[in-house]
Parts: sequence; C-alpha cells; structure tokens
Amino acid sequence: MSVVVAIDAGTTGVRALAVEASAHTVGLAYREFTQHFPRPGWVEHDAAEIAEAIREVLCELVDQLDEPVIAVGITNQRETVVAWSRSTGEPLHRAIVWQDRRTADRCEQLVEQGHLELIRNRTGLVADPYFSASKLEWIFTEGGVEPTADVAVGTIDSWLLWNLTGGAVHATDDTNASRTMLYDLGTGDWSDELCELFGVPRACLPQVLASSGRFGTVAEGWGLPVGTPISGIAGDQQASLFGQACFETGMTKNTYGTGSFVLMNVGTERPEPVDGLVTTVAWSLPGDGGARQITYALEGSIFVTGAAIQWLRDGLGIIDSAPEVNVLAESVPDTDGVVMVPAFTGLGSPWWDPFARGMVLGITRGTTRAHLARAVIESIAYQTRDVVEAMTAASHSGLAELRVDGGASSSNLLVRIQAEQLGVPVRRSAVRETTAQGAAFLAGLAEGFWGSFDEVGNAWTSDGTFGDDEVDRGRADADYQRWLEAIARSGAWDRPRRPPENAEPAV
Repeated sequence: MSVVVAIDAGTTGVRALAVEASAHTVGLAYREFTQHFPRPGWVEHDAAEIAEAIREVLCELVDQLDEPVIAVGITNQRETVVAWSRSTGEPLHRAIVWQDRRTADRCEQLVEQGHLELIRNRTGLVADPYFSASKLEWIFTEGGVEPTADVAVGTIDSWLLWNLTGGAVHATDDTNASRTMLYDLGTGDWSDELCELFGVPRACLPQVLASSGRFGTVAEGWGLPVGTPISGIAGDQQASLFGQACFETGMTKNTYGTGSFVLMNVGTERPEPVDGLVTTVAWSLPGDGGARQITYALEGSIFVTGAAIQWLRDGLGIIDSAPEVNVLAESVPDTDGVVMVPAFTGLGSPWWDPFARGMVLGITRGTTRAHLARAVIESIAYQTRDVVEAMTAASHSGLAELRVDGGASSSNLLVRIQAEQLGVPVRRSAVRETTAQGAAFLAGLAEGFWGSFDEVGNAWTSDGTFGDDEVDRGRADADYQRWLEAIARSGAWDRPRRPPENAEPAV
C-alpha cells in the first residue's frame, strides 16, 4: 500500500506524516524550532533552522515507513516571509512571522494615504501588518536586503519548495499568494500596482501555480526517494478547510491553533469585500488550457487563542502543561465575572485593531487561577463567535454546523462552550491536525491516489458532535455582551499618543 507524505510547517514546530488512502496516519515525526522576539511586537524565525527541522522529520518519518511514497504535500504557516539568495541558497534576513506587528504604523499610514480601497478591491484583504507585503517592504527598506536579481522572496512554502527541489523551483500556490497583499484576486497573479506600492520587485516573487498539481520533485538529501513528486501546496488554514472536506458552498470550519481561523467556502464566484473579514483563495485546481479553477473563502483570522493557553503556562506559570488548563477551568462553574481579552498582538477579525492590547477585567479578591483559566477558554469561544456572526451576516445565510480541529479542539469544555455560544452543532474532526491531512489530499488528488472529491469526503470522519443539550440562550448572550464590552475597552490601547496640534513644548 502506498502513502502520501504531508509536510506541515507550523508557527512553532514542523511535522511530517504519512497518510494512507483511508486518511489514516501511519507515521509521524515532529520538531519544534526557536521563536525569536528581538523587540516588543516583533516575531522572527530562522528560516535555515526551519529547513533543517524539515529534513530531520522527513528522515525520521521515512525510517518508520514500509510503504512507498507516491507524493508529497506541503502546508505552512501563512504570511510569514523569507528573503534568500538564489546563488547561495542562504536566508538574507530572519523570517518575519505573521504575528509580527513592526509595520503597524506603516499600515495605518497606507490607510491615511487612501490606499485601503485599492488593497481591498485587488486583494480582498485589509491594510494590516498581519499580511506579507509590508513585511517585505520592511526587509527591503529597513532590513538591509537589496532587491537585486539574486534575491528571491516568498512565504514559507516557497522557501521549503526551493530547498526540497534543490533550488530548481521558485513557486507558490494561489492560497499562499492570496495572503501576501500583493496578489490580485481578479487576475490570479501578482499585481504590478501593489508591487510598486510596496517596493517589491515582481522578479523576486515566486511563480503562482494551482494548489493541487505537480510543482517539482524532491532532490537528494531529504530522506525521501529522489524524484518523489511534490504535488500539493496550501496555506495551513486553506489546507484545513480542504482536510475537513468542506467542499460545498457554505460549509465552515475553525482551526484552534496558536491563533484560530474560521473559513467558509463561498464557491467559485469571487465575493465582494466584506467589512471585518477577508476574502481569500480556498484552493485552486488545474483547468483547461493552463487556466486554474479557483474556489474562494471568507475568512476570519483570530490572532491569539492557543497562544493564550501557552501564556498561562509560560508567562504566568499557573499550569505546567497546556492540557492542565481544561482540568483547572472545569473546577469552577463559571469565571465569577472575569473576562480576558487576549489581544497580545492586536485584534484580528472582525475588529482589525493592531493597537488593541490584552486585558483581564472583573478581578476581585475571590478570583483564582481557575477563574482565569476558564476566562481564557471562554475568550477562544467568544472570538470565534465574533467572526461567525460577521460571516453569516455577510453571506446572508445561517450556519448549519461548524467543523473544528486543531490542538485545543481536544478540550470538550471549549467545544461545548463554542456550541453554546453559536447555537449550532459543532462537529469535531477525528483527525485533529487536518492541515496536514488537507495537504495530503491535495497532493494525492493530483497523483490519482484519490480519484475524486467524493473519495476524499468519505475519508473524513468526526469523533463527536456537541450542542444537542439544552442551552440557556439568555445566559450565553449576556456573557457574550460582557465580552463585547471588554473588547471595546481594549481597543486602540497601544496607539501612539500624539500631542495636541497647538501644544506648548515641554520645559
């Protein structure tokens, strides 16, 4: 029996796993890598360390396998950018991570200069440092990288593809390209106007290809057989949407990871820009005559969810391991009025406030670490409701169910609270890491390992549905209103204070 290998290059670690035709995982290897925080609000990775971690997990995985590998799929943290030398293959600057906020002022300036309409209409995105363009601009203007013909730039998928193919292929797919703020959703290619706005030479950017299709083949030295086709690439959240088999218009998923990401399949017609949400490519397939068939999605990006649990562990030290948060949170019936807004790096959808900051409200002498732990769990569910309400309003349709995955979805408490807040069933994937599963599905479809979307859909299974119990809607809605009050207080907290225009200079 053959397998497809999926490479999942996440924000804090990388994994490689092998998937059978039944979507059963038959081998897995994982490595964490270093997080760099050179200044407040700055987040960086060593791209060479990521590539080496990929090499290690692939070698470890292949040692576990008896089955032949017929294809490789890649999924990756999105928006994170790398610049490297084509001649040496070495990174020219640390990768700037999607969480990084160093270009917040620049993005605010873009809005003040009237560029928001251009960005929204071309890309479906908002002018926010979350996306790649302002990061690349910073690398070229402040990071000491000269935009010469020797310089290649791209998101993590492009960097890994370059390395895996021995420098033979500099490409990306539509899903990752659509997250850069340089990609025109209307043409399915880079926008010359936006490249000029951000000072990113088009020649430095990768070629854009379909998400499911052959990108290249594996070179020597990566553990895999030389010549193994690399046949699927998608950004992690689009890969998760595909891995959750959300193939019908209106189907919606949420992945609870470092952040959380809600995506709704909105079909093959590009939607108009929606306030508070972004429009993105869900996936693309090869079409006739070299054209690509693109499916679109509405997305709500929540910057901090699982990272808030890590903060309880690493920042406050009130738990020793992430799973302990569930036991601690379930030891109390509610938060006793405590509300926690985890805006550590600003707020994403639907608020898009890079200057918001985290707050804990409602603390009394009776507040315990259990109340704080439960408030963190609840904040994850509230942020998801923020996005879902914006999404259903934009699509003019209700939500039938929400499919969930990711590490934090293993918490029955979280999934139960999520169902209570949304008022619809929440179905949890039997496979928690559906990002890797989606990358495998894309690669396997390209190579005929799975013959159709129906075969892929039949491979998806759920391990539980939450939300059938009676819910006190009045209580759930009242709790949510208190959350909205807390959100309002956190807004613009870290916005630079400007003196009044006619203020006298300090003596």
